[in-house]
Amino acid sequence: MSQEIAVIGSPDFTTGFRLAGVRKFENVAEEDKETELDDAVQRILDDENVGIVVMHDPDLEYLSRNVRNNVETSVEPTLVTLGGGAGSGGLRDKIKRAIGIDLMEQD
Repeated sequence: MSQEIAVIGSPDFTTGFRLAGVRKFENVAEEDKETELDDAVQRILDDENVGIVVMHDPDLEYLSRNVRNNVETSVEPTLVTLGGGAGSGGLRDKIKRAIGIDLMEQD
């Protein structure tokens, strides 16, 4: 079964993904992130057809502790953050969590 990519964020963030063909998205305006981002993320996490969730890294600060913990520890769907402080270290941790080994570990 193939799964889809979903993107969550402001309309400015999601528009490029939508133009590239991503069909699942949650638009949350900048001024509504504190009140609506948790619900948007939870809807995507509950969608069994989503395998990868893309968010803008600074948006993680708006999530409640429980929802943030859920997205950061979720293997399926896997969260990928872009921008802000997200870097190869974050991706390395996600790969390690998903497959159980650190592919970039050096002896």
